[in-house]
Amino acid sequence: MTKNLGRLYLCTDARKNKGDFAEFIDAAFGGGVDIIQLRDKTLEARHELELLEILRDTAERHGRLWAVNDRADIAVLAHAPVLHVGQDDLPVDTARRLLGDDTIIGLSSHTTGQVDAAMSAGGPDYFCVGPVWATPTKPGRAAVGLDLVRHAAAHSHVSAGTPPWFAIGGIDLDHIDEVVEAGASRVVVVRAITEADDPADAAKRLLDRLPPLG
Repeated sequence: MTKNLGRLYLCTDARKNKGDFAEFIDAAFGGGVDIIQLRDKTLEARHELELLEILRDTAERHGRLWAVNDRADIAVLAHAPVLHVGQDDLPVDTARRLLGDDTIIGLSSHTTGQVDAAMSAGGPDYFCVGPVWATPTKPGRAAVGLDLVRHAAAHSHVSAGTPPWFAIGGIDLDHIDEVVEAGASRVVVVRAITEADDPADAAKRLLDRLPPLG
């Protein structure tokens, strides 16, 4: 897949406490978020599919992408354009057999070896590098620091077929300049937008700090 993934990727839970999922994702897309992934381990499949229908309709109205986390079966049922998996989830090649070549598949990477593997032929359509800083959304996952971002940046232009990648983990307005200086041009954020009083404004401010894609 070679669809334009943009620069700003948001992961959000179902926002059960606030009850504003539809309004929130509409505001985030309106502020310029390119992809929104629903990531909420507390959801039953039926409820997740209901929320993904809202996410799909909102994304299509804004002309943006949306993603399912981990579960290829849910991605198939929801006709999701993007599936993101972790190192311990369904392997990329297996997920691709289930979903077909039209679905964008992303992969988390936490070590130099995983980054290098993600760049190899037959790997994911994009990958994430992190968590750069420790984050409560990934409890127990040690921060990898900026060196892994620098490694990805240094090796990502070796061949024309290298997939795009995103820095992830604790990235907000206080840290985004550091990951950009380390070589990232795309980021995944969570709290920087989910905890913002104005999600659209938060998205715009983050985008203003990211370099244009070459």
